[in-house]
Amino acid sequence: MTLDSKIHALPGLTPEAFAALGAPDMVYVRPIRAAEILASTASGRIEGIDLDPDQVLYAVHRADGERLAILGDRDSAVAAAVAHELAPVSVH
Repeated sequence: MTLDSKIHALPGLTPEAFAALGAPDMVYVRPIRAAEILASTASGRIEGIDLDPDQVLYAVHRADGERLAILGDRDSAVAAAVAHELAPVSVH
């Protein structure tokens, strides 16, 4: 079950309402394969960036699931969130 489907499983609670539940500055950091990023682009590649589809990157998401950033390692993802006054948590 994805985060989005879990949010929608809560009766009467929209993703926006879930995100605002006491933690509007909370973000989560999770590992993501480069293949997922490449699949979200029209050409299946990102100009000027050479990614191995099996490479593990780290994504920073808002509580409602919106992806805010993708970084090369977990420490950088957490540091970027903190630098923007967000409260990161890990998702395994």
